[in-house]
Amino acid sequence: MPYRLLGNTGLAVSVLSYGTWATYGAKDDLMGKSGIEICKDCFRTARGAGVNLFDNAETYGVPVGAAEEIMGTAIKELQAEDPELWRRSDLVLTTKIFWGGDGVNERGLSRKHLNEGLAASLQRLQLDYVDLVFCHRPDPYTPTETIVRGMTDLVRSGKATAWGTSEWSAAQIVEAVWIARTYGLEPPAFEQPQYNMMHRERFESEYFPILREPYNFGTTIWSPLASGLLTGKYADGEIPAGSRAAAKGYEFIGAKVNQWKEDGSLAKVAALAAFAETELGCSVAQLAIAWCLKNPKVTTVLLGATKPEQLEETVGALDVVRSLTDEHMAQIEQILDNKPEGYAGYGAKFWARTVDTLE
Repeated sequence: MPYRLLGNTGLAVSVLSYGTWATYGAKDDLMGKSGIEICKDCFRTARGAGVNLFDNAETYGVPVGAAEEIMGTAIKELQAEDPELWRRSDLVLTTKIFWGGDGVNERGLSRKHLNEGLAASLQRLQLDYVDLVFCHRPDPYTPTETIVRGMTDLVRSGKATAWGTSEWSAAQIVEAVWIARTYGLEPPAFEQPQYNMMHRERFESEYFPILREPYNFGTTIWSPLASGLLTGKYADGEIPAGSRAAAKGYEFIGAKVNQWKEDGSLAKVAALAAFAETELGCSVAQLAIAWCLKNPKVTTVLLGATKPEQLEETVGALDVVRSLTDEHMAQIEQILDNKPEGYAGYGAKFWARTVDTLE
């Protein structure tokens, strides 16, 4: 398992990591004791493959926090089972704060909820600290300076080693960084955006400047398989039993299936599946994950799985990414036909000015 450095944190994270969204505490068969046992099976497989980052959020599960409780218990039991493999100093554990409950002050990024939300997460996870804590979304009611000061408190109190954002705009991220630098506070260092073959604009265009100096943001990308679209399991336009789209509280994923049928996404997946099998001898899911990893600005890809064999398949993407050539990438680009226009500014050549420089 290779690693990449997460922005300016100094942390080395496995290029494939394990996410828990819409699985533990959300699906009927992944609740309580059975959820803990399945979680342990999947975590064993992930850790055995070299995964060191395990991701969660206060809002994951039904009720919220259920996924953290399952993950916390699973890791405690795995540490008792194999203290060396599961030693805390070699793990990178995360959570995200925003949606902590239904109360008016139980969500958002006020200093009150940042403090109370992370304290509750640490209790559910059975941890003294998390390595990474994310602001799960931007808050329309809390000024950025207030958020930066609140996150600085969490880091400097030892409850987290670094903080980042999830689905913030580049402008919001830059504002937070410069507020932190101006007042001697802790700046955000990483972002968790959606990125996959079907969702590219923000990562490849808008985020272009923040993934380079002077920001050098790390990224922990989510939904590399586009909510299951890129597994091929929705190829016939139906929703399989046991899939995320069929889980209670996640009906919005199922609503996407008809959209994919109408906008041609399912046809593209069929073409990608044929390409993957013919050219690389792999599954379309492995191809989709390898394609993400081919982008050096992707620090780690969050995998979601509820069966060890699913993880074993997706970890096979490491072999695929080593086989992907420039010609392969060009052929994939032809199938996708959705390349963003690109960033227009420093570091990205575009039509407004060209200089014949000696590289």
